[in-house]
Amino acid sequence: MNQEKLRDHDREAPHSHLIQGLSPVIFILIIILDSVVFQWSTMLSNFIPFLVRIILLITFLSFAILLIQLSHKTLFHENNPSNTLITSGILRYVRNPMYLGILMIYIAFICFSLSLIALVLFIMIFILYNRLVNYEENILEQLFGEDYLKYKQKVPKWIPTLF
Repeated sequence: MNQEKLRDHDREAPHSHLIQGLSPVIFILIIILDSVVFQWSTMLSNFIPFLVRIILLITFLSFAILLIQLSHKTLFHENNPSNTLITSGILRYVRNPMYLGILMIYIAFICFSLSLIALVLFIMIFILYNRLVNYEENILEQLFGEDYLKYKQKVPKWIPTLF
């Protein structure tokens, strides 16, 4: 695949914007319905103090925002996608920091609501994001070849390494 022929939107999975736009709406709707209205699967909130849940929410949200900011700084310092493989900044530690940050926002709200239904929905959302990442990584393999394969071997997909 020729880099010059590959347009910006061709580097993303089909319907990725729709998936990333609808997923949080559905997720928040489920959390509100389960936590406030029906309370079908929030029985764990009786055992875990509210303060602990708030601390978990703030902690996960803080890390999520940090990951998203660092990935934006690394990836989008120019308006167009890079024609070179970027392995610096936060991308030295994890291959998908922006998606990881988004997933951590979901986890933050699960920790706060303790909704088991939201947890099941999160697993489904994670599977969708993993498919998006696999699709995009195949494109990166075609674009950058052996360099990307070496990068993939050194840097984890989801769980950051510090060394």
